[in-house]
Amino acid sequence: MESTVDALNNAYQEFMAAAAGVLEAKELSGGQKTAATDAALENFKQRWELFRVSCDEAEEFVESVKQRIGSECLVDEATGARPGQATTAGGLPPISAVRLEQMSKAVRWLVIELQHGSGTANASHSHTSVPFDARFSEDAPQ
Repeated sequence: MESTVDALNNAYQEFMAAAAGVLEAKELSGGQKTAATDAALENFKQRWELFRVSCDEAEEFVESVKQRIGSECLVDEATGARPGQATTAGGLPPISAVRLEQMSKAVRWLVIELQHGSGTANASHSHTSVPFDARFSEDAPQ
């Protein structure tokens, strides 16, 4: 994570230095287009692209961490484990079939909501607005 933050910070610093270089070149040329201003603008453009790439990489890193944390929380919730809690010799405590089924349904509902673009998936609200997904017969309205 530190390397991602360092890379983003370095790209930002270089981008800002390039922006300052453009301003300085324009000032020295009296606002006229010169080889120096063209070079400064080209450097600025390159640094802008590198900064965007660094931002994209940082965003991908954050998304992967969010997914990993979400997966870990789902497993913890499904197994009833708590962070720091000792588990059985096999690594995970016994899984309640009922609890696992509940969590599986909750995940399917979230997937359906996200596929339909609600973006406000929330376990506390009613699922009556979510259309029935025929792939999961057990989720059929009662």
